[in-house]
Amino acid sequence: MKNLIAIIVLAVGFLFAQEAVAQKVKTVKLEQTPGRFTQEKVKLKAGTPYVFEISNNGVDHAVGFVLAPKGKTEVEDHIKTAYVTEVVPNGAAQTSNEVVLVAGEYVYFCPLNTTEQYNLTVK
Repeated sequence: MKNLIAIIVLAVGFLFAQEAVAQKVKTVKLEQTPGRFTQEKVKLKAGTPYVFEISNNGVDHAVGFVLAPKGKTEVEDHIKTAYVTEVVPNGAAQTSNEVVLVAGEYVYFCPLNTTEQYNLTVK
């Protein structure tokens, strides 16, 4: 009986370890140039942890990053964990905190570089 319990405990532990590996944080790299992002559409998987890495390539001032549900882009609707941890000067990159998104439609844009809103789909 003790051996059976030990095997069950090991199997459950193995399953949890597999889930932890499957949930490894993924980095989404986005580049800003003057007036635009170079990646215009992004598709991600729901429930996966992501970090957004924003690079500033040639914008003569600092840039930022906003992620919000499509159609809800007021400050109170922003996904604040997706903000970069510091504004990004020209020639540098910064990351956001970890973000886990549910399925849906989102937009991303830069409020400092005056970009249009780009689509981000989560399935």
